[in-house]
Parts: sequence; C-alpha cells; structure tokens
Amino acid sequence: MKVTLATHGGQAAGINLRLPPREVEADALPPAAAAELARLLAAARATPAPKDERAGRGGDVMSYTITVDDGGQQTVLKQSDTAMTPAFDALRSWLEKQSATK
Repeated sequence: MKVTLATHGGQAAGINLRLPPREVEADALPPAAAAELARLLAAARATPAPKDERAGRGGDVMSYTITVDDGGQQTVLKQSDTAMTPAFDALRSWLEKQSATK
C-alpha cells in the first residue's frame, strides 16, 4: 500500500508546486509503524470531512490531499486548514514525519 500526501495553497504555494507529494510505502515500514498507519487511516476514513464554511478565503490557507493506493483500489481524502478533523490532522502529521525521515 502506498500513501501520498500532497499540499496545495498557502504562502509557500510556489515552492510546493515544484515538490513531489510526500510518499510512504506501508510494506517498507517496520511492523509497529505499519500498524500505526493502518490505525490512522481507519480513523481518518471513518470521520467525515467537516463542511468548509470558509472555502476559498485567505491566501495562506493550505489544503491537503491524502491518496491511498492499495492493490489498485484508490481512496482520496481531502481537507484544509479551515476544516480539518483531528483524525485527518493526525494522519497528515504522521505522514509528514515519516516521509521526512527517509
């Protein structure tokens, strides 16, 4: 299973356009980390995204797309700084940390 995190917008939008999405291969993780990823994914999938009342407002608002490719089946989760569940934020933060340690 491959999980990618793409960021859009914000003050660093020009820089982010040039960077590839952060990527984590679940099969390459230690068992404890793979289990944590599975737990975080399940929680993020189970929690519906809140309605973004401020969509399109503020030039510094970041949005995030997490794509899960699992054996040809793809799941896409999208949220933003102005409307983000704690479960999505936990997964996003974990993916950022894991991809930074490569």
